Amino acid sequence: MNLKFKLPVKLRTVIIPSLTIIGLLVIRQLGGLQPLELAAFDSMVRVRPQADPDPRLLIVEITEDDLQSIEQWPVPDEILAQVLANLQRYNPRVIGIDLFRDIAIHPGHKALVQQLQKPNIIGINLIGDEDIRTIPPPPKLPSKRIGFVNIPVDPDGVVRRQLMFTSGLKSFSVQLALAYLKPLGIKPKLTVNKEYQLGNVIFKKLESNSGGYQNIDAGGYKLLLNYRTPKNLAHTVTLTDILQNKINPNLVKDKIVLIGTSAPSIKDVFPTPYSSSQIRLREMPGVVIHGHAISQILSAVLDEKPLFRFWSELVEILWIFTWAILGGYLGFKWKKTSLLIGGSLLCLSGLGLISYGLFLRMFWVPVAAPMLGFILTFTGTVIAQVRESQQQQYMVMKLLGQQTSSDIAETLWTERSHLINSGLLPPKTLTATILFTDLKNFSTIAEKQSSESLMIWLNEYLSAMTDIVLKHQGIVSKFTGDGLMAAFGVPVARTTFEAIAKDAENAVNAALEMGQHLQQLNEQWQQQGLPSVGMRVGIYTGTVTVGSLGGKNRLEYGLIGDSVNIASRLESCEKHREGGICRILIAQETLNYLKGRFVVESWGELTLKGKEIPITVYQVLGKF
Repeated sequence: MNLKFKLPVKLRTVIIPSLTIIGLLVIRQLGGLQPLELAAFDSMVRVRPQADPDPRLLIVEITEDDLQSIEQWPVPDEILAQVLANLQRYNPRVIGIDLFRDIAIHPGHKALVQQLQKPNIIGINLIGDEDIRTIPPPPKLPSKRIGFVNIPVDPDGVVRRQLMFTSGLKSFSVQLALAYLKPLGIKPKLTVNKEYQLGNVIFKKLESNSGGYQNIDAGGYKLLLNYRTPKNLAHTVTLTDILQNKINPNLVKDKIVLIGTSAPSIKDVFPTPYSSSQIRLREMPGVVIHGHAISQILSAVLDEKPLFRFWSELVEILWIFTWAILGGYLGFKWKKTSLLIGGSLLCLSGLGLISYGLFLRMFWVPVAAPMLGFILTFTGTVIAQVRESQQQQYMVMKLLGQQTSSDIAETLWTERSHLINSGLLPPKTLTATILFTDLKNFSTIAEKQSSESLMIWLNEYLSAMTDIVLKHQGIVSKFTGDGLMAAFGVPVARTTFEAIAKDAENAVNAALEMGQHLQQLNEQWQQQGLPSVGMRVGIYTGTVTVGSLGGKNRLEYGLIGDSVNIASRLESCEKHREGGICRILIAQETLNYLKGRFVVESWGELTLKGKEIPITVYQVLGKF
């Protein structure tokens, strides 16, 4: 037994494209979408409103001008000791030195060691690995006042995270934040889930798949870094300003003072989400990045500013799948090109705005994955719809007969749903103009020709007549051996007198052009030794019923009704009466729509074959 299973059209055009989400999720899990998610993250960071400078911080920059003035790098211990001494006069709460001092830089080493003994001084070290050597802290500085300055860098080289702890050691930023919070009675502790807590704030560890990350390095205790502003994180002074005491004491008193270099020649700079050529922001000095990390900790604990939050992996998958299904559904429901383009752009814009709104509330949710899911399923469904439509259009065009004008075919195509759903076009009664043609004495001519040559000759004639019908917005319903039946005003019903009149005019114009073209064909045929012929045309305007005839395996677009019979009888009536190479007969019902635009000759009232009531008949001689 040969069983064939085929999904219904509606299910196939939604479910099949939506299965692409499985591949999308696999790619996402492998990290393939991470670059796009990080690019989206950076864009949202850049366009969101920026915070004011943090008043709790003061940054002492070592600039290129400072280096030119000192004429030495690293800064000698004597100068650094003098800077610390000058700052201490103004009672800073804590001073962080973002400069490696593992070896003495003479002169003044003894003076520097003396300054480093002050309890509010925090020094740095660097934790090495296979690629980076370990740099020890300044000598004789207690370990509780040392913080590592390792900055985690994402695979694209951008700094988006801060490392708070690793191997039981505290970072430079954590040490400074704790020193600032200690006088306020705020001390760290671990929750039952081994999460770090300061005050009422729990610092949840960044996982390898948090937000847009996938399989990112999750070693150590990291946070997603919430940059405060692209510029002017805090009030900034230069090393020379401190040496010359050209500062406002209030900038130092009870503040966190960070000392580090911003001189480009030292190259202690890192790309950040703000490092964009479009907004012309360069890389950020390491001391400023540490300042952002400190500010994030203090803002969370003291200002109740939330840290970045993330959905669970299950919720993120549901979020992505929802947009993918929506794309497939809308791709199936929307038919108009303008709606497909405008609607899809509107949905993608809505997705972007929702994601950005959540970002402003400190939720980082996937953006690229749901957008790709929507685009893929939307596009896949539209493509499936187009392919389905092409198959359906083939069915409709086959039903029409072989020949229609492009306008008529397009109009009928818009009403295809009846055919697709039931396999049949429902009957429809409308007013149309029917045209029949037939050749004079065709039987006599056929006796003198072989069947092959007769077929070639007849096809040339019928092809020319068909083209004329199409040119005048008619459809060829059927061929009747040496003639044809055409209709003007189907398949879409005309609802005004003007529209019906235009169909009648088109039919008569087509008949006149048939006569002119037949004259040209006769001249060609005579030169080829072929017979010349005349033709008869009958035209009638009235009500007809149109629709499918037959079954699903053999369909025909049929026209039935008394108007069809009258047009046929007009063509064949009074065959003995001459009317030129192309005799065109119309009834009064058609003449009523022609508005005097054609020259006609009355044939009076005639009783047509099979009819009891006579009708008034006219021969069309030409145009006025």
